[in-house]
Amino acid sequence: MARPRLRLVCFPHAGGSPQLFRTWSSLLPGDIELLAVCSPGRQDRLAEPGIDRMEPLADLIAESLAAFTGAPLALFGHSMGALVAYEVALRLPGDDPLALLVSAHPAPHRLPPAGAEPLTDDELLLGTAEIGGIDPALLKREEMRGLILPAMRADHELLRAYRPRSPAAVTAPVIGYLGRDDPLAGPSDLEGWAELTTGGFDVHVLPGGHFYLASAEREIVTDIVRRLRPLLPDAARPDPVETGPCR
Repeated sequence: MARPRLRLVCFPHAGGSPQLFRTWSSLLPGDIELLAVCSPGRQDRLAEPGIDRMEPLADLIAESLAAFTGAPLALFGHSMGALVAYEVALRLPGDDPLALLVSAHPAPHRLPPAGAEPLTDDELLLGTAEIGGIDPALLKREEMRGLILPAMRADHELLRAYRPRSPAAVTAPVIGYLGRDDPLAGPSDLEGWAELTTGGFDVHVLPGGHFYLASAEREIVTDIVRRLRPLLPDAARPDPVETGPCR
């Protein structure tokens, strides 16, 4: 099978899984392959302990992506996934990534100082439910709480600890995405990413809140494709191929 022209690698929010991007494949053109990161502690990696520090997580993902050769990569990260995508971008060799797409999260050097008290299990779950990250009905089922909490706790600890001292700039263009009614991130938060790229920066605001990806899914995928097409080098344009589901 001919290789794709581009691979779009997607990074979910804290506690999230590849399920967030499960329908994106059907919206992408056939020559763009979708890969979605599944960190330890969720889906088919449920039995693995979560990783609660940025460095080993970004190292592991960058190492895994080394197997995908022959087509350029673009990285899209939502919420916490934006930070992970940025750290992975710094670890990729050569001309990758072609672009860094960051969604609904301030740039790492704009984060508040570390030291916040850890949230209780109830605070962690209820806070995520309030912004649309968990179906509140799931919180009434003890077995579901037990499945959800380990990954959420690991990601919460990662976010509490992650404060890069001197964040480096990527050479790829950075595009920021934002829900118009997001209570956690506004346009000024996204503008900090402009300081972490030498390749140009833009912000695109879409209708919805923190999880606007659900309500504006077609709009964001369409915009991503529109922005990535002009970046593709001619050498990376074999015949279009049909791609499979998220990996």
